Amino acid sequence: MSRSERSPLLLAGLLAAAGTAHFAVPRQFDAIVPRSLPGAPRTWTYVSGAAELALAAGIALPRTRKTAALAAAAFFVGVFPANVKMAVDWRHRPAPQKAAAMGRLPLQLPLVLWARSVAKSGEGTA
Repeated sequence: MSRSERSPLLLAGLLAAAGTAHFAVPRQFDAIVPRSLPGAPRTWTYVSGAAELALAAGIALPRTRKTAALAAAAFFVGVFPANVKMAVDWRHRPAPQKAAAMGRLPLQLPLVLWARSVAKSGEGTA
């Protein structure tokens, strides 16, 4: 299997793992839901997890890959405020935790670009 064939499956796996984590350990995700969002943080945690699982399934299937990958790119942009909140909230934690929280911020751009690349490579399959 070539790298270009693995890329969508790796992205789908990442999203599936993240989506599963939202249900397995929701409290850690509840803590980074921006307070400006209406409703309970747990609701946003579960909605986000379900979205990640749906995106993973869509990317895994060649027929829906392009649309799901574009939606994943938008999703990665949409969750950026939660990562900012985490970085702000963790600014007084020990250095390794603070570094992890800060490291999530620049990782969003490669995730967006990865999803867009998967969408582009899936153009002939839709």
